[in-house]
Amino acid sequence: MLQRILENRTGDNSDIVLSRRRFIRHLACGSLLTLGSPVIAQAAKAHFPSHKSLALENINTGDKLKLTYFEKGRYISSALSEIDYLLRDYRSGDVHRIDPNLLDQLHDLKLMLGTHRPFEIICGYRSPFTNANLRHHKSGVANNSLHMQGRAIDIRLDGCDTKHLRNAAISMHRGGVGYYPKSGFVHLDTGKFRTW
Repeated sequence: MLQRILENRTGDNSDIVLSRRRFIRHLACGSLLTLGSPVIAQAAKAHFPSHKSLALENINTGDKLKLTYFEKGRYISSALSEIDYLLRDYRSGDVHRIDPNLLDQLHDLKLMLGTHRPFEIICGYRSPFTNANLRHHKSGVANNSLHMQGRAIDIRLDGCDTKHLRNAAISMHRGGVGYYPKSGFVHLDTGKFRTW
């Protein structure tokens, strides 16, 4: 059909040639987008997961949780409340809001390690009174610990060497990462990136 139009047209063919070029360019772009869309969608899904879940076990209380705390682009407040309770100061019973960024660090660490096992929690939130008491009796407890703000957690993972856990956390280059091989745990927090 296009060939017939070209043959019947007298004079300048530039409009038709230009139209054909636009058609071919749009066709090519559309094909590339169609071919690329699964890759683009997969990359977007990896960076922006539709849901985030965690399995946690508090070794001091025996409390266990396995839940989704983020879904459809938002944090789930009831799930966050359950996590706040699980990570409470087991010595005083005080509950404090846990920084969702800390949970995201745990989620990303879980994905990096390729595990579904629960993180064993040695310490989550720590009240100022508990922190002062620990500081008086133990070395290595910071005066302004991020545990008191719900921004730090001490963890280990069954079947995962603490050194490997520490190295994976360091490779994320997010927050503080402390390594306590004698005590058998790794500290994570949402402060500036640093290691010890």
